[in-house]
Amino acid sequence: MIGSTPLGYLQAAGERAHAILALTWFTLAVSILVCVVIAVLLWRAVTRARAHGGAAETRAVPVERGPKALRWIGVGVSISAVPLIITLIWTMVTLAATSGPPPDTHLTLDVTGHQWWWEVHYDAAQPDQSFTTANEIHIPVNTRVLVRLRGADVIHSFWVPKLAGKTDTIPGQTNLAWLQASAAGRYLGQCTEYCGWQHAHMALEVVAESPQDFQRWRAQQLQPAQTPTAPTAQHGLQVVEFRCGLCHQVRGTLAASHVGPDLTHLMSRHMIASGMLPNTAGALSGWIEAAQGIKPGSQMPDQNLSAEELSDVVAYLETLQ
Repeated sequence: MIGSTPLGYLQAAGERAHAILALTWFTLAVSILVCVVIAVLLWRAVTRARAHGGAAETRAVPVERGPKALRWIGVGVSISAVPLIITLIWTMVTLAATSGPPPDTHLTLDVTGHQWWWEVHYDAAQPDQSFTTANEIHIPVNTRVLVRLRGADVIHSFWVPKLAGKTDTIPGQTNLAWLQASAAGRYLGQCTEYCGWQHAHMALEVVAESPQDFQRWRAQQLQPAQTPTAPTAQHGLQVVEFRCGLCHQVRGTLAASHVGPDLTHLMSRHMIASGMLPNTAGALSGWIEAAQGIKPGSQMPDQNLSAEELSDVVAYLETLQ
C-alpha cells in the first residue's frame, strides 16, 4: 500500500498533497543545485590557492572596486532572483489551491488536539448519525473531507504528509483543512508543533478505504457497545464503569465521561496510546496498569489493579469491536 511508509513527505496520495509535492521537489532541487555550485566554487578557490603559493594566496588584501565587480554582482543577483521569483509565485499558487475548505466536501470531521492524543468527531445532520473516536481517521477514497481543527489545551499541528500539509490546532480558534486520498491505504500522521513532554508520541493514522468499506465501518461505529456474556467480561465491565468511566466513555454503559478517548469500539483501532503501542491484549494490559511508565506525563494514570481485575478488564475491552 502507498501508506505503508511512515511520514513519507516525498510521495503523495491525494489531490492536496500532489500540489505540495511538486513545489517540494522544485525547492529541493534548487537547494541541492545551490549547494553543488557553492562546493564547486570553494573547491576551485582552494585548488587555485594551492597552485599559487598556498597560504600566501589567501592573505588579506584591500577591497578595490574593479571594472568587473558590479557586473559580477549583477549577474549573481539576476541568477538568484529567477528561482526565488519562481518559488514565490509557485508558493502563492499552491497556497491558493490547498488552503481553506474545498467547494464540494462530502464528509466533515471535527479534530481536536489534546495532550497527547487526537479526538475525532464525525459530524452529521442527524445527531444519532454522529459519533466520536480517537487517533484513527477513516475516510472514503476519492472524497474530499473537510477537517475542522481545534486545540483543547496548547497549540498542536495536524500533519498527514502523504495527504496534506500542516495545519495548527489552536485553543479558542477553528482552523480549516481538508483531506483527499486517491488510493486505499494507511497514512501515518503526526503532531508537528512542540506541545510538551510527549509531543513525539502524538501520532495518528488516516485509513482510506472504498466507499463500501467506509460505510460498513461507520455503521459499526454508530452502534453502542455490546453487553458481554462471559462472567470475566461482565466483571471487567463493572471495573471499567467504576474506574475507567471517570475519564472514558463506552456508549451503552455507565461509563460516560469525555475527558479521554471514547472506548466504545476500541478494538476496531490499529493502535493505542496515540500510536505508541499495537492494539493487542498484552499492550492493553501494560498501558492500563503502567501508563506513566510507557508515556510519562500523559493524563492516563496507573491503575494498580489486581491481576484478576486487570485480566477481566482486558477481557471486556476485547469485546469492544
